[in-house]
Amino acid sequence: MTTFDVVGIGNAIVDVISPADDSFLDLMGIEKGIMQLVERERGEMLYGAMKERVQAPGGSVANTLAGLGNLGLKTGFIGRVHDDALGRFYAKSMVEDGTDFVNPPVPGGELPTSRSMIFVSPDGERSMNTYLGISSELGPDDVSDAVAGSTQVLFLEGYLYDKPKGKEAFERAAKLCREAGGKAGIALSDPFCVDRHRDDFRRLVRDLDYVIGNEHEWESLYQTDLSSALEQAAEDAGTVVCTRSGHDVLLVRGEETVSVPVRRIVPVDATGAGDQFAAGFLYGFVTGQTLAVAGRMGCIAAAEVISHYGARPEADLKALFRKEGVL
Repeated sequence: MTTFDVVGIGNAIVDVISPADDSFLDLMGIEKGIMQLVERERGEMLYGAMKERVQAPGGSVANTLAGLGNLGLKTGFIGRVHDDALGRFYAKSMVEDGTDFVNPPVPGGELPTSRSMIFVSPDGERSMNTYLGISSELGPDDVSDAVAGSTQVLFLEGYLYDKPKGKEAFERAAKLCREAGGKAGIALSDPFCVDRHRDDFRRLVRDLDYVIGNEHEWESLYQTDLSSALEQAAEDAGTVVCTRSGHDVLLVRGEETVSVPVRRIVPVDATGAGDQFAAGFLYGFVTGQTLAVAGRMGCIAAAEVISHYGARPEADLKALFRKEGVL
């Protein structure tokens, strides 16, 4: 039986990236800097309007797994793609990046493979327009006992809670992992996702070993200021991680609180910063590093990915860790 260091469960989305200035965003009615879900018709219209398209396998958790694969960990991804050109591209690309894509592309069915049209502004901000397609049908039947029950760490994507079947898949995977002695955790995904599922997330956090979110997500979850939110989170979850764009990262475990400084750099493309922070942090978590070192690893991985186009690392992250003295 294959055993994994980290298994992720989330939306399998092909990222289609294109440069765009603010006037184009205004013209197309795109809200700058956030992720918006779009219907199929609008998705096709935006796709057609893109210039200089670059295509890459994406989805938040899948990007994190690519970072962990770069670091040499054995990873698997539970996701759902259609047996169409984009779906086959996605599955093949994940395997080439070193992650086991455990569910084969689904033949038949009405919905195509999911895609996110990402417009990158000159200041590096990305405006994401995501058509969920077949990944929104991910359900408990897509979660294999052998995969979820044979990983040290399970990483869950908050966006899955937007569909009842996704929520069931998510909770089944977490239960299988923890019953087998593994540790399960979540990325809160975005403040709007937290707003939509606040009660569910608050219950879920109490049953998880780690939770990663940014300051706006934590404040939304507990509907209070950041300091009070993190105090409550520390009582609920095992390890609490809070990123704060351009400011120190805060990590809390029980009575221990660590602040990790961030080196500010001007982003070429901010896509994937949170996903690669999670990769660096989880590498530290899996390999038994201190909170301070795991947080620093997250910051190094995030800094690498925002220095170029695309949501996945291009440099050797382990070499960067060695250079920074954390490995």
